[in-house]
Amino acid sequence: MAFLANRTINLVNLHYAIHSVAMGGGAAFVSAFLLKNGISPPLVLGSVALILAARFVLRPIAIGFAIRYGLRQLLIAGSILSALQYPVLAEVHEVGGVLVAFCLLGALGDTVYWSSYHAYFASVGDDDNRGKHVGTREAVVAIIGIFAPLAAGWLLQEAGPRVAFGLTALVVALSAIPLAWTPNVDVARETPPGSFKASLPGAIIFVGDGITAAGYHFAWQIVLFVALGADLMAFGGALALAALVGAAAGIALGSYIDAGHGRRALRIGVGALATVAALRAIASGDPTLAIIANALGALAGCLYVPAVMTAVYTIGRRAPCTFRFYVVTEGGWDIGGALGLGVAALLVGSGLPLWTGVLVALPGAALVYARVRRFYIDNPKVRPLPPPQPVTIDPSEGVSL
Repeated sequence: MAFLANRTINLVNLHYAIHSVAMGGGAAFVSAFLLKNGISPPLVLGSVALILAARFVLRPIAIGFAIRYGLRQLLIAGSILSALQYPVLAEVHEVGGVLVAFCLLGALGDTVYWSSYHAYFASVGDDDNRGKHVGTREAVVAIIGIFAPLAAGWLLQEAGPRVAFGLTALVVALSAIPLAWTPNVDVARETPPGSFKASLPGAIIFVGDGITAAGYHFAWQIVLFVALGADLMAFGGALALAALVGAAAGIALGSYIDAGHGRRALRIGVGALATVAALRAIASGDPTLAIIANALGALAGCLYVPAVMTAVYTIGRRAPCTFRFYVVTEGGWDIGGALGLGVAALLVGSGLPLWTGVLVALPGAALVYARVRRFYIDNPKVRPLPPPQPVTIDPSEGVSL
């Protein structure tokens, strides 16, 4: 149980768990809310692409703040900035200035948050237990995902968007509290030699992952919402069922990766994701099949994420500057995501069925597989480790995993 001894990772995972209440709740309904308010599917996809393009442009700004204040402070600031987008979202009723303001605020908050989060997580973790750290995080997120979308769907339907997205903003801001008890991580003022070259493997992986997410997540959410008759409660229920199906998978695969089975885990994860993407395209016209495909997608995600992110976090930990690694790597995700969303928007906007946007995930998954497979060939794991234990709360220490 050595991986349970890292108190900083435990607190970071607690932060992320609180953050995920909002991500699995109000944040999961962004596309559905925009569609409900009359924004067309191509424009919804285009709006998300705009957020990602703006994130890419803003990323260099984060480096200066990280040098001055450190990663923990940037992560706290990112949490607060991310919260600001949701009250603005509640006021979006048409294509116009408010929608653009939401996109730009979302880009700013996401840029600061995700660059610092991944760099911080990699910096305070340890290589031998990386898979378990990621697996534990994903399992906790999956459990939260059972309840958060049900609550968000009910709030949107019964209390309205101002209450629902207002609470989402509050939870995101409150997620910064556990970080008050974690150490700061400094960022080198001068860029260490070889930093950009060391970032390229992670950036390539994230380009592929961004393309994958464009189809597998963003386009699919639109397909699912339409298949369920644009019903917010039904959409929330489908998300909750998916979380229930996937809740147990993350920790087990983390142990598997750390025990030296990364390549096999990658084959299973990417293979499951590609299979589900094809199934989602087939299931788009039937509500029952769409719910099943959505649930299977959560299981595939729990297999895919630890296999991929264990590689990325380990590469980042070894880079000359972990933070700069994630600025470049997350920039790759922005490029891939914006590209994939742009293709999906063009496909749907040209009159092709909505499900064609989901298939954009397949070339992205192939790119991820090729690059992460190379990582596991170069970095075989040989020492088996015992499986992790369930998450418990220790009132005197915060969180003990």
